[in-house]
Amino acid sequence: MFRLTGVAVMVLVAFAAVPSAARDRYAIVPTDTIYPGEAISSSKLDRVQVTNPNLAGGFASEMTDVVGMLSTKTLLPGRTIPLATLKRPYAVIRGSQLRLIFNIGNLTISASGSPMDDANIGDVIRVRNLDSGQIVSGTVMGDGTVQVMAK
Repeated sequence: MFRLTGVAVMVLVAFAAVPSAARDRYAIVPTDTIYPGEAISSSKLDRVQVTNPNLAGGFASEMTDVVGMLSTKTLLPGRTIPLATLKRPYAVIRGSQLRLIFNIGNLTISASGSPMDDANIGDVIRVRNLDSGQIVSGTVMGDGTVQVMAK
């Protein structure tokens, strides 16, 4: 019915050698329970070899994917860490003090403020001006300041 030619046999032999290297998958797993909102440190993690070939992807495979991130769900010891349950730490913490900056043309006004919510870089948040008590909205910048929006 079918005949194997020399080329087909070479291709089969080449593919047969690849899976042994491809099977060496690793996953990062917690050694202790990590609760939501908790920062993840390398002391609570371990790198283990994945032995279940049916394990779906989407889990952390490198320490750099996980260390310093915040968990959004409870992570149990020995279980893989889904990347979807991780988020970057907040750049601005609710109740802390920060600098408000308002620019219009050549005019720049700055004041002290206190954020009403936790936020990451690029998020729009409400901030209370500590001098006037007014609440303004602005965008969190990379340096931890808030760029106030004009009304």
